[in-house]
Amino acid sequence: SLPNPSTRVSWGRNTSIPPLRGYAQFMVLRGVTSPTALKQVPAESLPQLAVEIREFIVNAVSATSGHLGSNLGVVELTLALHRVFDSPKDLILWDTGHQAYVHKIVTGRQEGFVNLRQPGGLSGYPNRTESEHDYIENSHASTVLSYAHGLAEGIKARHESDRHVVAVIGDGSMTGGMAYEALNNLGHTNSRVLIVLNDNGRSYAPTISGLTRMVSRIRSKPSYLRGKRKSESIIESLPVVGDLGLRTVKGMKAALREMADEPHAFFETLGVRYVGPIDGHDVQAMEEAFRDAATYTGAIVVHVLTHKGKGYSFAEHDDEKHLHDVPVFDPALGPQPSQPKDWTAAFTEAILELGAAHPSLHAITAAMPGPTGLLPFQAAFPDRFHDVGIAEQHAVTLAAGMAMGGLRPVVALYSTFLTRAFDQVMYDVGMHGLPVVFALDRSGITGPDGPSHHGVLDMLLMSKVPGATIFAPSSAQELQAMLRTALTMDGPVAIRYPKGIAVQVSESDIGTGLTARKARVGGATAEVCIIAIGHMVAEACRAADVLQSEHGIDATVWDPRVVWPADEAMLHDASTHRLVITIEDGMKDGGVGSMMVDRIQQICVAEALPPVVPILLGTPRGFIAQGKPAQILSELGLDANGIVSTISKAHAHISHTHSA
Repeated sequence: SLPNPSTRVSWGRNTSIPPLRGYAQFMVLRGVTSPTALKQVPAESLPQLAVEIREFIVNAVSATSGHLGSNLGVVELTLALHRVFDSPKDLILWDTGHQAYVHKIVTGRQEGFVNLRQPGGLSGYPNRTESEHDYIENSHASTVLSYAHGLAEGIKARHESDRHVVAVIGDGSMTGGMAYEALNNLGHTNSRVLIVLNDNGRSYAPTISGLTRMVSRIRSKPSYLRGKRKSESIIESLPVVGDLGLRTVKGMKAALREMADEPHAFFETLGVRYVGPIDGHDVQAMEEAFRDAATYTGAIVVHVLTHKGKGYSFAEHDDEKHLHDVPVFDPALGPQPSQPKDWTAAFTEAILELGAAHPSLHAITAAMPGPTGLLPFQAAFPDRFHDVGIAEQHAVTLAAGMAMGGLRPVVALYSTFLTRAFDQVMYDVGMHGLPVVFALDRSGITGPDGPSHHGVLDMLLMSKVPGATIFAPSSAQELQAMLRTALTMDGPVAIRYPKGIAVQVSESDIGTGLTARKARVGGATAEVCIIAIGHMVAEACRAADVLQSEHGIDATVWDPRVVWPADEAMLHDASTHRLVITIEDGMKDGGVGSMMVDRIQQICVAEALPPVVPILLGTPRGFIAQGKPAQILSELGLDANGIVSTISKAHAHISHTHSA
């Protein structure tokens, strides 16, 4: 039986979340503690099990936040997979790993959902440390077919013919180019992989793709395949007319397909068998298809049609993204619109205003028009909005071409997804010196989505692009001013801003152009200079006040605004201080703080000043676990308390050394 939900599980240390509501009522679900137990559920009980799983997921996600719509859509699909295949002997792999909640439920992790996405709790993605049923920890899309290809080659090399590799791809992942590269190789090498195409017609938003509309007759029956191969062999062996006969039969099949109005068999052109489409909410139909497909000795696609958000009315009627991802909410009321103005909303306001003023402005995103705040732009300027699907590389080079053509493209992406297109940023945009603006949402520490979603690389990477300018706003108003400035510049520009509520400031606290802004003026004898990037400015100012009032340490605080190339006036001012601290919510090693300090030391040498004592604060080189952003920043010493502690200790050490 299922453990008491009020009991703390080994992987959850957060005790502030109540037990899942209505837990005891899951009469069928509470007996499903493993894939083996799932196989024992009678077929007539599967519809009830699906209902219970959906209610379980809604209750869990409403208490902790998480990905809702995508998981509601794969309930029956997941049940069918685990009833047919034998995990973990058979490898069930998930692309866009946010759709693996049901997989976690049926592999013995029901109790962990009390702490879903919480510090130390159950991950929102497949996680190898949680379960032997999780093989890959991918949360970036379009990667699973490459993993599957490699794993299948390993199984083949070990002659483990009784094992299967099953790759579930969908929720927009088939719009990513890497998936097509893997398909091409899978077909070429004839690797034994069963690909489940979960076609819900969407990623974050509606996804338009020829593949998702492809339909074909079911041709997976072993008897059909054996008969087809036997017929072709007989015809080919006929004297004189063998080759001609085989070509004739293939030609007749193609003609019949056209007459029947069957779409082009894209997958089979690549050497991958295609089956479908199949109702993705019919467990028995999928079980039959999966069993048949498992007998095939090469790569085969089973195309299933699912409905994102199925079974929860608020998700089914959310036209934007079927409640793809949601905050904490009341299940009876559904997620409510947030009222406070966040960073994304500030970007939306600015790009709408600038879109009206600049007819050449075009907005580009990669399957995330809603999360990046571009839906209002799409509504206002549909001909100047471009959603390319989960294809960041294409998005960036598309922008490069637009800029070459005289347009002013703005590419809106999450910071973490920019890394997928860095080659294109460097060479297609940077090497050509093109005026492309990158609006990088969710930069810095993002929280419960964990290591793959923290945006800690964007500044480091963009600072290595020759001629690129990097803005980091400290307020909503600064973001808007920076976007206006960016559209007047000649080369590539990145504007990076975090997730969450934006600081609001008066006009007197808004900078201009490419100049830095002194956020706190130190006295004539101030020995400490703090250079804080983006939303770290507010923490630095709070820290400076505490240093002054409780430690008697006077500090100057600079908001660089343009983090690279940094304002020379700011760097010269910093060189006159004894202790210089840079604070960035990005990777410290090789980051912009180290670049600023290098330049400050050069100034000290050139002007015969004593060298400054530098302290670099930033994120470490490593994968930062999930958690509340404020808690993570505190643990990294990137909040006001941490800054005070670091500076007070360093100042005391310097003072002691100087007096000695």
